[in-house]
Amino acid sequence: MDDFVNKRGCASTNYLQNYFLMNDKQKDLKNQDVLLVTEKGSNKLKVVSGINEDGTPKTVDPKTKNEPEFLKIDKHADVLENFMSNFLRQCKDPTHFQFFKIPFEQLEKIVPVLQEMLKNPEEPSNKEILDNHRVLPEAFSKKEYQAVDESRIDWKQFEQLGVTKEMLEQTKSMDKLLNWQKTPVLLPIKAEIGETVIRTDARLSFRETPEGKLSLVVHALRKEPQLEGLVYGARLSEDDKQNLRQTGNAGRLVEVEPVKDHKMMAFVSVDKLTNELIAVRADKIKIPNEIKGVTLNEAQKTDLSQGKATYIEGMTSKNGKEFNATVQINADKRGLEFKFDNGNKLEKSQNQNQQQDQSEGTKFRIPTKLLGAELSPQQQTQLKAGQTIYVTGMTDKAGEKFNAYIKVNTEKGKLDFFKWNPDKAQKQGAEVTPDNTAKTQVAVNSEGKTDEATKNLTEPIKQGQTAPNEKQEQKKEEQKKEVKKSKGMKM
Repeated sequence: MDDFVNKRGCASTNYLQNYFLMNDKQKDLKNQDVLLVTEKGSNKLKVVSGINEDGTPKTVDPKTKNEPEFLKIDKHADVLENFMSNFLRQCKDPTHFQFFKIPFEQLEKIVPVLQEMLKNPEEPSNKEILDNHRVLPEAFSKKEYQAVDESRIDWKQFEQLGVTKEMLEQTKSMDKLLNWQKTPVLLPIKAEIGETVIRTDARLSFRETPEGKLSLVVHALRKEPQLEGLVYGARLSEDDKQNLRQTGNAGRLVEVEPVKDHKMMAFVSVDKLTNELIAVRADKIKIPNEIKGVTLNEAQKTDLSQGKATYIEGMTSKNGKEFNATVQINADKRGLEFKFDNGNKLEKSQNQNQQQDQSEGTKFRIPTKLLGAELSPQQQTQLKAGQTIYVTGMTDKAGEKFNAYIKVNTEKGKLDFFKWNPDKAQKQGAEVTPDNTAKTQVAVNSEGKTDEATKNLTEPIKQGQTAPNEKQEQKKEEQKKEVKKSKGMKM
């Protein structure tokens, strides 16, 4: 009897172990894609399982029973890139094949649909869906980076907006534009619609149309990010909104639907100069195996690939200095964003500044001009009435532009700067605090004040910056080292 129980017990244990192993495997497969291939002119799809000696794809039928043989593409691994590199290098006629990438868990549902579409691939609705899943081998070939040829620029597009080449050169925007990036600053633009002239501030960038034409894109300034309603076809959660307001990043992958029935996972971030929401397809950003000398573990790579922030220690800067930072994918930068933790030091410095401001009295006069920006009579009246105004184009003494909501602090007799509308936040029951990013910029660049984080900086800080960036951190450490060396030997 005991022997019978032991046998049953062992069988139960093995069953449970197999059950949990199967569950873990199923969870892993949910996060993986498979690569489909067909020969040009054919609509028969197969799953890639490897590569033959002649460079052609090795394949199996698209059935889940063949799963062990599939070439599985992990969300943050280099399997696809390695396969395509070998394929392009070894295959004599790579254009003879077409590739498509789909989620493993939807394999047997999607394959019949794609095969039917391949019978008439040029039909617009079919082409759109096929292109959504298509993988182009040439995208993985190492191409020499090509900057924008200045001779291709249509300067009439700039003239229509009131922007000149001199303005671009003075603001150091030309180099950014020629490298397919946005202008580093907001530029004043005007647009004429009939008899109406619209004036605003905006960042500009170039984009190449499918026809190969160079097109100018206007990223207009918004008072605040549009977080309500549909964002690229998706509704943001309350956590998403809070993360975007506080960090500028959603903190997760958001399933967006920019085109109906065309869903994709994307990183979502805020352009900190324009408040425009930016979404970038997750598969367009490669998660590195190493960041500044530190090899990432699987947990860190997973966090980054899912839009989360991860704290990394022991990174090495260009000058050999070791540093720590929180790292996160930023959709606007289309890459990594480094954030340095100087919060506690900054808060202490701000409290000291507030106490100093209190001792200076509570009398306050409404200005007609604020940091280079003219205040209209209406704005002055609103401030006197205790209302909030939004001011754009202010300039600190270092020449850095910034925008902010402004409200009179009657208790301290000064103006408070806010990143978000404090009146709107109060209606929603949120705690309102002045925008420390704008305050820090003005305090350091205009008033010469410093805190522990900024006291050794010689370069101006920019809008949205409360602490040194990586380059400034490095420079600050170098200056400290030079000061120590200059003291000499005590006798």
